[in-house]
Amino acid sequence: MATRHPAQIATIHAIKNLIRQDLSHFDRAEAGGRPLSLGGILSNLPHRYNNSSPATLCHENNGAMGISDSQERYVNFYTDFAFKKLFGTEANKELLISFLNSMFDGKEEVLDLEYLNVEHLGPTAVERKAVFDVYCRNSQGDRFLIEMQKADQNYFKDRSIYYSTFPIQEQAVRGDWNFRLDKVYTIGILNFTFDDDPEYFHHEVKLVDVKKKNVFYDKLTYIYLEMPKFHKNEDELETLFDKWLYAMKNLGRLMERPKALQDAVFTRLFEQAEIAKFSPTEQRGYRESQKDFWDLFSVKETAEMKGHARGLEEGLAKGMKEGLAKGMKEGLAKGKAEGIEEGLAKGKAEGIEEGLAKGEKRKAYQIARSLKSLGLPLETIVQTTGLSQEEIDRL
Repeated sequence: MATRHPAQIATIHAIKNLIRQDLSHFDRAEAGGRPLSLGGILSNLPHRYNNSSPATLCHENNGAMGISDSQERYVNFYTDFAFKKLFGTEANKELLISFLNSMFDGKEEVLDLEYLNVEHLGPTAVERKAVFDVYCRNSQGDRFLIEMQKADQNYFKDRSIYYSTFPIQEQAVRGDWNFRLDKVYTIGILNFTFDDDPEYFHHEVKLVDVKKKNVFYDKLTYIYLEMPKFHKNEDELETLFDKWLYAMKNLGRLMERPKALQDAVFTRLFEQAEIAKFSPTEQRGYRESQKDFWDLFSVKETAEMKGHARGLEEGLAKGMKEGLAKGMKEGLAKGKAEGIEEGLAKGKAEGIEEGLAKGEKRKAYQIARSLKSLGLPLETIVQTTGLSQEEIDRL
C-alpha cells in the first residue's frame, strides 16, 4: 500500500470530519423548514467536496493532524531550510541568542554570536568530513554546535561525539600551546526519543567521575532535547524556554501568533517564518526542504509498519515454538510423575494381594499337616483346607 504524505493524511482527515459534521445534522438540520434526509446528505457530498480546496478543508478541520502545504502560514521548524534560516543566519542570530540564553537559564550568558564554517574536514584527505547544521562562537570563545536531528540513527550518540571533536581540534594553535581549550557545547534538537522516561526530555551530559559522582570536566557539554516529550499547552507555558520549545514544535501548524508568545523576540520569529513573505527562491527552497521532510516521514513510517509486521510474525512463530516445547516438557514430566505414582499404587496393591494369598496357602498347609497327623481321611482334609489331593500327598 502506498504511503501518504502528512498533508495528504491531513486532507483525508479533514474530509472525514466534514462528513461527520453533515451526518450530525441528519434529521435535525434546517432545510426549508423540514429535516434533511440521509439521501439528501449523500447526494450533496460530491458537490460539497468537489468545490472544497484542500486548504479550505484543512481550515475547517484545524484539529486534524496537520495543515496542507497550501494552507501553511509559517514554516515547519523541523525542515532544514527553516532551521538554518531561523537559527543559522546573521540576520536572525538574535533568535538563536534568545533560545540559548533561555536554555542555559542564567548558568551561561550569550551576548553575541559569530557564525563559523559549518563544513569541516578531517586532518587527512581520506577522512570523512563533517557538515554541521549551525556552528557559532560567542564573544568569550565558547563554541556551539547545534543540530536538528529528524530521525533516530543506530549510532546517533557516536555521531554526536564525533562531531564534537572538530570544534576541539580546531582550537589547537601553531607553535607553543599549553592545551587550554574553550568550552564546546553540542546541542541536539531531536524529533525522536531515545530514553524510556516519558517526562525526562532535557538531557545535559558532561564527563563525570563515576565513583565521586561529580563533574570531571566542565568544558565539554552535550545537550539533547527530545521534542516529542514536550507536551505543554499554550496556557501552561511559564518560562521563555517553554515558549521557545512550544514555538519550535508547533510553528508549522499555527495560523496565528499565540497570545503566550508576545515577547519581542517572537515578533522577529513569526515575521521571518511567514512563508508568504519569502522570495520566490526562498519559497522553492522551502518546498524542496519540506518534501525531503515528508519523504523521511514516509520512509520512517513504512519502516515502522514493516518492523511491526515482521515482529508480530516472528513473535507468533517463536511463541508457538516455545509453547509447544514447554507443553511437551510439562506433559512428559506430568506423565512420568503420574506413571510412577500409578505404578507404585498398583504394585503395592498387587503385592498386598499376593502376600495375602501366599499367607493363606501357608496356613492351609499347616492345617493339612495337623489333620494328616491325626489320621483323618484324605477326603476330609481336602474339604477342610481346600488343598488338592496332590498337594496333601506332598506334605
